[in-house]
Amino acid sequence: MVSNITLETNEIKQKVELPEKIVFGRTFTTHMFEMDYDSEIGSWVNPKIKPYGKIELSPATMVFHYAQAIFEGLKAYKLDDGRIAIFRPEKNIERFNNSCKRMCIPEVDPELFMEAMKELIKIDSDWIPTRAGHALYIRPFVFASEPVLGVRPADNYKFMIILSPVGPYYPEGFKPVPILATDKYVRAVRKGVGDCKTSGNYGASLLAQREARAEGYSQVLWLDGIEQKYIEEVGTMNIFIRFKNEIATPKLTGSILPGVTRMSVIQMLRDKGYTVNERMISIDEVVEAYKTKDLVEIFGSGTAAVISAVSKLKYKDEVLYFSDENPGELSKELYEELTGIQYGKVEDKYNWLTYLD
Repeated sequence: MVSNITLETNEIKQKVELPEKIVFGRTFTTHMFEMDYDSEIGSWVNPKIKPYGKIELSPATMVFHYAQAIFEGLKAYKLDDGRIAIFRPEKNIERFNNSCKRMCIPEVDPELFMEAMKELIKIDSDWIPTRAGHALYIRPFVFASEPVLGVRPADNYKFMIILSPVGPYYPEGFKPVPILATDKYVRAVRKGVGDCKTSGNYGASLLAQREARAEGYSQVLWLDGIEQKYIEEVGTMNIFIRFKNEIATPKLTGSILPGVTRMSVIQMLRDKGYTVNERMISIDEVVEAYKTKDLVEIFGSGTAAVISAVSKLKYKDEVLYFSDENPGELSKELYEELTGIQYGKVEDKYNWLTYLD
């Protein structure tokens, strides 16, 4: 335990009985991390690990009114040799603090952030599932906790980390998913907060997501907010388009979340010899490539699913069919290699895993 993190519990270890079927985000571990930002001294104070439970907030708490809140999502894995590893946590911490800057929230010291995660996971390590495809989801978040009405950055904030055991994203095996491209709504615009993992971005996506599901599609492929012609990202993942002569992924223009899995996939693809271009990709280009058979496959990348093959893509009256049952050759290869690294079954030649001491 690092010297300045207080442990406020006597329940260091407990008997854990995980449910037979673990539903994402419904089960939480015994403890949580919490600390507060004190504006009077200009620093984060009272870092502690305490029993998981409710927090009490005033109805005037600024986050409820002005949406100053950000979060991250990453995973820890229990390897076959008993070690516990987190996948590229330093990149999530870096992105978290970049989101803090944009939302006028005080940054969190990366070393303290890392230690808080590690210590919390150690204490609740019995909650990490050992079944195939399972992991421990880590959710750090911060919000404005000052109880004042007034449109300005808050003076006080609360930073927390909670943990949740999760099952495989594909309970029945690695299956392609259908996505819907829409120009009916806009998720984000350049120079806005689209490249931040701020809560409001997700609230803005809910109606389109619900309408897509009503049509039988799992997620929404968003188009740019200016011309509404360039593809950007899917609700929970970045997107990759495999043409015959290149693999393209939307350029980070300020309205797309810079995914940690995205940067990992780009590196892996280039090491495999593929031509990978981060560029503007119009939805019309994708549709035309499908018609001319220059489009090979589409897949997404993200923390939850790691890699998601696309079974079909609908845009207006056009439907691009791939396969409901069989993922593309490359998406399957990437999924197996990346999850292999995460679970310690494939050599981590990139040094992406951070091990708990």
